[in-house]
Amino acid sequence: MSTQNTTQSDKARAFREMHNAASPLVLFNIWDAGSANAVANAGAAALATGSWSVAAANGYADGEQIPLDLALANLRRIVASTALPVTFDLESGYGANPDDVGRSVAATIDAGAVGCNLEDSHPADGSLRPIAGQAARLAHARAAAQRSGVALFINARTDVFFQHPAGTHDAGVVAQALERAKAYADAGADGLFVPGLADEKLIAALVAASPLPVNIMVGAATPSFDRLTAAGVARISHGPGPYLAAMKAVETAAAAIYRTA
Repeated sequence: MSTQNTTQSDKARAFREMHNAASPLVLFNIWDAGSANAVANAGAAALATGSWSVAAANGYADGEQIPLDLALANLRRIVASTALPVTFDLESGYGANPDDVGRSVAATIDAGAVGCNLEDSHPADGSLRPIAGQAARLAHARAAAQRSGVALFINARTDVFFQHPAGTHDAGVVAQALERAKAYADAGADGLFVPGLADEKLIAALVAASPLPVNIMVGAATPSFDRLTAAGVARISHGPGPYLAAMKAVETAAAAIYRTA
């Protein structure tokens, strides 16, 4: 194995070990090499791209509208700019079938990533894929990672909670997420990402029963870091929030200039 792959493998192992419920991995999502350096300088242990932010920064809508080649070129620049492990938001895998997903994952590893998100909804309309079909996509992703020799951390995102208004989230929706978590774990996933879930009791119930470490995305209603840690959450990400905050800061600074010009 080449020196580059050995280094990438070392980062992959380190990244995997960061998923610890006693001390959750916090990911302040980035979108380019500049934001990667800013977050690294702030003390991050690892970096994660956010698909919405990467797309917006390049003039595209989310939902695999940005060409994969462009997103991967951006990933390569990020990886080259930092010594930290980088995980890549691969959305739904940029493929109609499991073989396509495997090829996308192989390209992601080749670009230097040590992890990826793979979501179980269709990018066109947000509807959920059948469990068996998504499990097959994850299995091909795992096979591609095994062929590469890099222990890629596959974060299986389920959009179950996006199918229901937040006020209707209950034990039944948690059960749907757990059914998917078990199938995804059997297919080779390493983590369970549940964006849209913010109820503290439901988070704790999901964590207690999940076969995979749980990733929560921060939103306006998300419990505090301390409460998420108490619930056993292993990974906390910020989605498009950092990009939106950065763009608002730029807009505010520019507006102050133009008001006085």
